[in-house]
Amino acid sequence: MDRRPTNWAGNIRYRADRVHAPTSVEQLQELVAAGSDLRPVGTGHSFNRIADTTGDLVSVAALPQRCVLDSNRRTVTVSAGMRYGDIAASLHQSGYALPGLASLPHISVAGAIATGTHGAGNSVGSLATAVSALQLVAADGELVNLRRERDGDLFCGAVVGLGALGVVTTVTLDVVPAFEVSQWVYDDLPRTAVDDHIEELFASAYSVSLFTDWRRPGFHQVWLKHRRDGRELAAAPARWLGATLADGQRHPIVGMPVENCTEQLGVAGAWHARLPHFRMEFTPSSGQELQSEYLLPREHAVEALAAIDSIRDRVGPLVQVSEIRTVARDDLWLSPCYRRDTVGVHFTWVPDTPAVMRVLGAIEEQLAPFQPRPHWGKLFTLAPTALASQYERYGDFAALMGRYDPTGKFRNDLLDAWFPTGP
Repeated sequence: MDRRPTNWAGNIRYRADRVHAPTSVEQLQELVAAGSDLRPVGTGHSFNRIADTTGDLVSVAALPQRCVLDSNRRTVTVSAGMRYGDIAASLHQSGYALPGLASLPHISVAGAIATGTHGAGNSVGSLATAVSALQLVAADGELVNLRRERDGDLFCGAVVGLGALGVVTTVTLDVVPAFEVSQWVYDDLPRTAVDDHIEELFASAYSVSLFTDWRRPGFHQVWLKHRRDGRELAAAPARWLGATLADGQRHPIVGMPVENCTEQLGVAGAWHARLPHFRMEFTPSSGQELQSEYLLPREHAVEALAAIDSIRDRVGPLVQVSEIRTVARDDLWLSPCYRRDTVGVHFTWVPDTPAVMRVLGAIEEQLAPFQPRPHWGKLFTLAPTALASQYERYGDFAALMGRYDPTGKFRNDLLDAWFPTGP
């Protein structure tokens, strides 16, 4: 029996023969300095081979957990292997919050920021935009500390780093005062409401998510997460833009257990108990899905959705659910939201890799006129030349890889394809 580890979904079996989990930064430094071929791995919530290697996998989950609040600077410094849900609970007890969270609170900080993972909201940046400092172990085993206020452009190049610059040990995140959120869900939003009121729709709450299965026109659910900021919110109308207020809890995938989802029906709760779609105490299933996502300039949202809808006969049979969200622009070189306000079109697929890869090619063809940037940790088929054309600083990041990892210690087949080194 092959006992090598897999990713969370089970569609990737890592080729590494050894998985290291050092218990101190010093052990990690020795391991990296002595190694020749290794990759950092987080909680495994990636769906391609970004974390794969034929050498050694390195996890920082066993490093001493650290969650240190600096209320003067309004930052929290955390161990890179910690999960967002664990950080959030500790942070909330001290009266602070993170500006945004992803759908799942179970993912690690280092893995999420390295791939540009995000939540939702017109004014909410990806998780990486909260990073104000990070520490990593570079290829020579030395510690490197980077700060936004000191290192400027270099820092912007390193945050969404794909695990290609070193093994991140600690991350400092900006925090804001804790806040409450009320969440409502609406059923059956007509497609015409999105076409005619797209800006109003996404500006209607702090975080907005549309869900569809592409097997019928329109969107079967809209999730609205409203910041309360100490004020009473007006009662949610029974009808809104043609959709109907849900009469009970909902799961994005119809028929799945609703108790796994964060509380809805307008009940106020702490930010970390509402911004994710799923509860921290719920352990996500594995092996039952694949994921991909494309992030495009927000002004192309209606056209992009229409382009996908034109091939829904191919998309619908394979998709479990698709989520459409907005994300604010940033200045991080490899962020899919680099210098453009963004709409993300996310797909949760059935676990049939060959069929999914074929339909991804069709989706990418439809989205090509709208400058799609794929999520770095999910499935896509775009060629490296197409990727490079979407990022102004692509070549600069390749040079940064050479600077921090001159022998290619942290490279793997996927990084070699995305950032070729030879002629």
